[in-house]
Parts: sequence; C-alpha cells; structure tokens
Amino acid sequence: MGSLIAAAVFFDAIHMVIAGTELRWKITGRIGEEVFQAIFAILSLAGIVWLSRAYGRAEYVELWGQVQAVRWLALIVMFMAFFFVVFAFASPNPTAVRGGAMLKEKEPAQGIQRITRHPFLWGVVLWSLVHLIFNGDLASLIFFGSFLILAVRGPASIDRKRKKIFGEDWERFAAVTSNVPFLAIAQRRNSLMIGEIGWWRIILVVVVYGFFLHMHQFFFGVSPLPG
Repeated sequence: MGSLIAAAVFFDAIHMVIAGTELRWKITGRIGEEVFQAIFAILSLAGIVWLSRAYGRAEYVELWGQVQAVRWLALIVMFMAFFFVVFAFASPNPTAVRGGAMLKEKEPAQGIQRITRHPFLWGVVLWSLVHLIFNGDLASLIFFGSFLILAVRGPASIDRKRKKIFGEDWERFAAVTSNVPFLAIAQRRNSLMIGEIGWWRIILVVVVYGFFLHMHQFFFGVSPLPG
C-alpha cells in the first residue's frame, strides 16, 4: 500500500505543483515550452505506470465493499464518461495542447465545446467516481481518488494557464462556454447544435464503450456486468 500512496502523491504533485503553479512558468522560462511538455509527458506516463502497477499489487482492504445492487447505474454513468472522453479526442479542442489557434476563429466553441470546454476531464471525473464507489476498498480509493482530485482541480488550472497565454482570445471563448456541462447553454450564453455533434462520433462512442465493456474482464479480471 505504501508504494500506491507514494505513486498517487507523485502523480498528483507533478500536476498540481509543477504544472499547476507559477513554478511552471519559471521552468519553461529556462528550458522552453516544448522541452517542458516532453519532460512532463514522460513524468506523467511514468506516474501512471507506477500507479497502475502499485494498484495491481496492493492488498485488499475493504471499506464499504463492492456495490452490487445498482450496478446498472454504473454502466449508464460509464457510457457518459466514454461519451465525454471520446468526444474530447475526436473533436477540435481549444483547451488541448496546440489547440490555441482555434480561439481566433469566429466560432471557437463548436460541438462538444458548447456543452463543456473540458470534456476529457469530465469523463475522468465520472470514470474515477464510478470505480471508487463501486469497488469500495482502500486501494481503489487511493488509485481512483488521485485521478478524481486532478480531474476536479484541472479545469481551473487549465483556464488560468490558457488565459495567461492567450488573453482576450481565451476570455472570448470562456464567455460562451462553461466547465460544468450544459451550464453555458442553460445560461443562454451558447446553444446546443446537434448537427455539430456528428453521428460518426456517437457511433464511435458506442463502439469504444462496447469494446471495453466486452473486454473488461479480460483486461482487468472482473466483469462490469450485473450478476
């Protein structure tokens, strides 16, 4: 369990301390943005590998135990998680690395960006919450909790960095989008354009979700299906 705790601390620290504070700008000022991104990617990958290996080897300490009664609810929420994650990678994204050029477009917020400007992080929030709650053990609390903390804190950190880099272009984009899904639409700062979603992306979500649902037991040794 000690290795898992250390891995969780390391993974969260490199994101919240190195990438999420003024320390980032001091480092990039010395080594440049490109080198920083490369080093940070390596550190992040190393953190994920360490976390995963430590989680797989951690002893089982039951907290509230596995939740079986409403397992169907987990399947629904996980579909929503896949929806956000797949759309995040299958759609143009001004919040992604090298996505800043989109902020200068007449309509910088299109498709999934009208729903939330941080679709990937919302996918991670739902994914981590489901696995944390339905597993109900200490190792899962630490493992999935580390991702949940970053996903919840991430939007504010990303917004600050993008505002500092892109200034008015970012403020124009932020004015018509929201972090919380559908909030900008509810506040009439934006509108849901179904035509921009793209049926092929919906089909891709179903395919990817179905694949992981079918292969979950093969990859992780447990079936997510009820019963």
